[in-house]
Amino acid sequence: MFIVAALVLVATVAWQRSTSHAHATTSSSSTTSLPVTTTTARGHSLSVPLAVCAAGHCHAWRPVDTWAHQTPVYLMTVHADGTPAGNMAYAAWFRTSSIDLGLYLGYKGPGVTNLSRGPEEVPLSGRSRLLATFNSGFYENDEAAGFFTNHTLYFPMVKGEATLLRYANGRLAIETWPGGALPKDVVMARQNLSLLVSGHHPTPTSANNSLWGSTLHGVPNVWRSAVGLDKNGNLIYAAAPYETSATMASLMVELHATVAMQLDINPEWPAIITYAGPGAVGATLDNPNPNQIPGRFLYTSTKDFFAVFATRHPGEAVPW
Repeated sequence: MFIVAALVLVATVAWQRSTSHAHATTSSSSTTSLPVTTTTARGHSLSVPLAVCAAGHCHAWRPVDTWAHQTPVYLMTVHADGTPAGNMAYAAWFRTSSIDLGLYLGYKGPGVTNLSRGPEEVPLSGRSRLLATFNSGFYENDEAAGFFTNHTLYFPMVKGEATLLRYANGRLAIETWPGGALPKDVVMARQNLSLLVSGHHPTPTSANNSLWGSTLHGVPNVWRSAVGLDKNGNLIYAAAPYETSATMASLMVELHATVAMQLDINPEWPAIITYAGPGAVGATLDNPNPNQIPGRFLYTSTKDFFAVFATRHPGEAVPW
């Protein structure tokens, strides 16, 4: 695993150095056409995240969770375009073929239900392969949205809502829900608002901040979070303070998301946490939000959340 991590880092840095001059005069969207892979000791090709380039400067991603097979998680801290100097965004990239993504209810979020809520924290049975956790979306009483996990439809799917889907084969998708019943091969679905990014461009509605949730004290710029997919279907999460819906959309494009949806907002909720080893040891809060703690999802959580697990094969069942 250490050989893989080293190869990943060398490949990323080499790519960054060879292309930094070219990116000084091109937009970030043009870089998504460049394939970035590394090769394992067994000769298998693996996706690694694209460097993020802006204003003539490129930033490489930092591999974490190197204890896990194939080093599936990378982090980056980068200035969010359109926000004041020094305002940093905190991003995570997950290789979808190397992870399982689970969705769990909290004791309040997403809303009131008579159905079993499950563990309301990262299940003990899954902590040996826990890579990361991050926040989910709005409460149901703030915005009606579908919620499906562990073979249970807790809240009905809403036509037109942005939807994060996980399929039985491990593939992830983010799309505008077309209506109708969930396909039989969908094993997870979480809806929240409408698409923030589509076709690697901010959606027209992303410019209207009033459509993206009530903010603390009514100010437009608050902590926001979003989740997206790159052109290879790998998962991207980002959280940042002092964001509007428009700057959050721009951030996700900057991070090479071809499609993205907003998750929760306001200081109380955004959190991305990674773990230094099996058993959820060495939890690190990777976005320095003073309202959060590293152990947040290792005990009963107020709101629903996502957990990322190392997988032995794509489509492996998530613990419950």
